[in-house]
Amino acid sequence: MKPKVALVLSCGGARGMAQIGVIEELEKAGFEISSVAGSSIGSVVGGIYAAGKLEEFTHWVKNLDKLDVYKLMDFGVSKSGFIKGDKVFKELHKFIPDSNIEDLPIPVVAVAADLVKRKEEVIASGSLYQAIRSSIAIPGVIVPNKVNGTSLVDGGVIEPVPIDFVHRNEGDILVVVNLNAKISYKPPKISNSNIGKKQLQYDKLVKKIRKKLGFPKNHDFMDTMKFGYFDILYSSITLMQERLSQRTIAMHKPDILVQIPRSACSVFEFHRANELIEAGRAEFKKEFKNWMEEQKAISKTT
Repeated sequence: MKPKVALVLSCGGARGMAQIGVIEELEKAGFEISSVAGSSIGSVVGGIYAAGKLEEFTHWVKNLDKLDVYKLMDFGVSKSGFIKGDKVFKELHKFIPDSNIEDLPIPVVAVAADLVKRKEEVIASGSLYQAIRSSIAIPGVIVPNKVNGTSLVDGGVIEPVPIDFVHRNEGDILVVVNLNAKISYKPPKISNSNIGKKQLQYDKLVKKIRKKLGFPKNHDFMDTMKFGYFDILYSSITLMQERLSQRTIAMHKPDILVQIPRSACSVFEFHRANELIEAGRAEFKKEFKNWMEEQKAISKTT
């Protein structure tokens, strides 16, 4: 019988693509992922994995370039956020149908934050896409999801590493992926050929968006996100997430902890999926090796 894993996937924007590499390596190592809890991007990867569609999602995201990422951002003028968040789900619907969470073959929960009740919202039933949409709504950036009179935003605000909410049976190995680690980042060597015509189209689109949203000139949109309003807002949120993550991890002490540096990439750099998947793969292999050595040492003393 395969050893079972209770998997916890944290918030962290595009860094969440590293979680794909972790899942692939867990399966390759012979583990059975028996339950998943995800916050923000963790709910995306975890939910799609539980639905049995991670391979399709991985193929799609690995082929995104900067221009594709921009096209998925439906910018709008709103007091509650400048990205509506509908386009990406329309795109996902083309190859991943929505499902009810309770009908998925693997138990999964998505964690959001309820601004009305001022508490976490643990979503374990209903539409998978609605759960994900609620969990990824970065405050002030992506418009909150209005559900039954409540306003749901990014789960990372309150539970960046939702260990408390994963279903774990006795004997399950607790594997946690923390995307907000305060450690240095060494990117894996990945060839990148996303240049040419699409890059020119991308540059034109960036100019239009800069003008519309009033971002500084002479900077890539991914770089402009590091300035002004967004930077202050997101830096404040990530600082809080970093502290909350550290406390949660220290309290629960996972069997295998995969740490991805917060500096690995910015929130919307999904065009770097190939690199980030490999980064997650490499970090898991390192931590898995350490865990195996610990298990051998324990077995020798018993």
